[in-house]
Amino acid sequence: MKSLAIVLAAATMVLTPRVVLAADEAKSDAKYRVATDVPYAVPANPRQMLDVYAPPGAKNLPVVFWIHGGGWVSGDKSVVQVKPQAFAEKGYVFVSVSYRYVSDVKMAAIMNDIAKGIRWTHDHAAQYGGDPDRMFVMGHSAGAQLAALVCTDERYLAAEGLPSLAFIKGCVPVDGDTYDVPMEIATTLARSKATGEPLLKFGHPEKFGDPQHQHDLSSVYHAARGKHIPPFLLLHVATHPETTAQAARLRDVLLAEGIPAKTYAAKDTDHEKLNARIGLPDDPVTKVLYEFMEEALKK
Repeated sequence: MKSLAIVLAAATMVLTPRVVLAADEAKSDAKYRVATDVPYAVPANPRQMLDVYAPPGAKNLPVVFWIHGGGWVSGDKSVVQVKPQAFAEKGYVFVSVSYRYVSDVKMAAIMNDIAKGIRWTHDHAAQYGGDPDRMFVMGHSAGAQLAALVCTDERYLAAEGLPSLAFIKGCVPVDGDTYDVPMEIATTLARSKATGEPLLKFGHPEKFGDPQHQHDLSSVYHAARGKHIPPFLLLHVATHPETTAQAARLRDVLLAEGIPAKTYAAKDTDHEKLNARIGLPDDPVTKVLYEFMEEALKK
């Protein structure tokens, strides 16, 4: 099986992406091909790279752009559990992105990383058998906030030369608690006062900045008609009060603006298991996710 061709502008040829197979190269049943450590920014930075997983013989397939969690201070593109194989088997190209941490840069710079990663994916999707005009943006935890924001605040992608959100066919934030950052900060403060639980030394106020930045980095304040905001599926843990409230808050704001949105409360799970089980054949969340994606691609 031939390696994936990786074509980058001369300015980005700082590192050579590593191309491997998910199964032995001599076998004909490889589940997917993967190009790892592909730089999407100049100069190349280890935190500004992505991995591309493509089914063998892929051509004009929809693309899943995945954003990891980790509280904006940890996590990595490589922690994707069964997602690459699961999405490859369903006929999707899967892209997983890393980004810089808020301990090193401002939150807005992280958003710029996400936008640059999406721009790179849009430009190069066809080389991996993907359709640049049929993309789904998804993310877990901190990645959920980043996914929701880039799909509602068009300014980040516009700054990268993508003035319309129309190529994004769906957004799937997974168990995020910061679609409305001021609301989450107020909730955390009230809980601390009521229970005596100490506040984190490097919590949301420190990560998101002053009230204006908190507002600006909240997807609920960017939902509006006429912006080609895609349909949303907000997955959350049923027993997690804060992610449940945040999912309902964003859903209601989107619906008020005429944007299709629905929530799904996952039962018998937790924050990490919800993410880890996405793609497993017996996972009810995965079934709902696939149905959402199939419906979105019909429009």
